[in-house]
Amino acid sequence: MNEYSEECLLTFLKNQEQLFAVPVAETEEEAEAFLEDCMAVVVDSLAEVREYFEENGMDVEGLTTEELEDASEVFPLPNGQYLIVEG
Repeated sequence: MNEYSEECLLTFLKNQEQLFAVPVAETEEEAEAFLEDCMAVVVDSLAEVREYFEENGMDVEGLTTEELEDASEVFPLPNGQYLIVEG
């Protein structure tokens, strides 16, 4: 089970419309439960975002760093990490 920081949970709550037309969580507790259920991951760099997508079969060879950072599944966190959510 992952532990998600308060910054991570608040970022997800604020930006979940990137992935969903209707909010899937309204509180930090709901956000944490949702992220645990979908096995969302927190990585330390864009290189790790690229590696994660490659390991999961996505072709990211032609994607620029900006395109990776702007992917709907990727949520930049205030501390420089990235939350990856696959709904």
